[in-house]
Formats: sequence, structure tokens, C-alpha cells
Amino acid sequence: TGYRNLCRIVTDAHLDGYYYKPRIDRDYLAQHAEGLIGLSACLGGEIPKALEVDDWESARRLAGEYGDIFGKGSFFLELQDHGIPEQARLNEQLLRLAPEAGLPLVVTNDVHYLKQTDQHPHDVLLCIGTGKNVSDEKRLKYHGDQFFLKTAQEMAAVFGDYPEAMQNTVRIAERCNVTIESGK
Repeated sequence: TGYRNLCRIVTDAHLDGYYYKPRIDRDYLAQHAEGLIGLSACLGGEIPKALEVDDWESARRLAGEYGDIFGKGSFFLELQDHGIPEQARLNEQLLRLAPEAGLPLVVTNDVHYLKQTDQHPHDVLLCIGTGKNVSDEKRLKYHGDQFFLKTAQEMAAVFGDYPEAMQNTVRIAERCNVTIESGK
């Protein structure tokens, strides 16, 4: 059910909601949230953006709305650490927001390439995709080389002080079970 809803959301976002990027609104998400698991996102997400400017009222409201949309135990506040100073501050705020909002925490890594050594090729691909040169100071660039698929041990080295949030990462993975039947 969740996979079907995800496919429908992605398709409709591209066909009906496209405005510079595929998009949907919260009402549409709520109509198709059954079977889905939601996360609060990286620094660019709505809740992190509210916390960035210390708008706790909006952060609490948004956390509650997403908690309601996805249902109990299916929306998580996301801790990340890519060596970006703003993320350390955000993580502290999320650790405070989680109990206030009654939401669980999860640890994740914003994965844009497979291995840490893929950082440079990824950077070159970003330049190609945006029509910029690597030497251009005013171009899209990721901070550091931590946007790779980390092992459990690498994540534990960063987030070992948050065992429940680490276990939630495993719980989410165990809930993701997609079987595609032929003919459907």
C-alpha cells in the first residue's frame, strides 16, 4: 500500500504539481499517506528551516501536522551530521523538540554518492548538471565529503550517544518490505 501510494504521489507531483520541481501539498500527502514513513529532512526541510530562525511555534505546528498525516510511529525527526555547523545546532533543537512533540528520533545520512571517495566525481557531475566550472566559487557545492552511504559502525561513531534513534533507523528499514506481484 505504501509503495503504491508513493508511486502515485511521485507521478502526480510530476504530472499535476510540477512548478520548477515536482511538488504536492500536505492535504494531498494526507490523502495518500497510508503505509508511508515520513522523516523531517535535512537542513532544507520545513521543520529544520523553522528551527533555523528559532520559530519554535511553527516547528511544533509542522511536527504535529506531519505526525498526524503519517500517524503514530510513522513520522520521525531526523538527526544528521555531515560536519556542517548548522547541523550540530539543529540536532540540539531536534533533541528538544522530539519529546515536546511526542515524536521519535532517527539517525540518517544524506546520501548523494555511494562511497566517501566518490565526493569529487559527484562534485564534477554537479558542475556538469548545472553548467558550472569546478573553479566557480558561486556554484552548487556540498559541504565536505560526508554525503555517502555510511555503515552502521560509521553511524554509531557519530551517533552512539543516541541508541534509540539508531535503533529506529533499523526499525524503519525492517518495515520497508516491497513485493511487486506480476500483473498488478
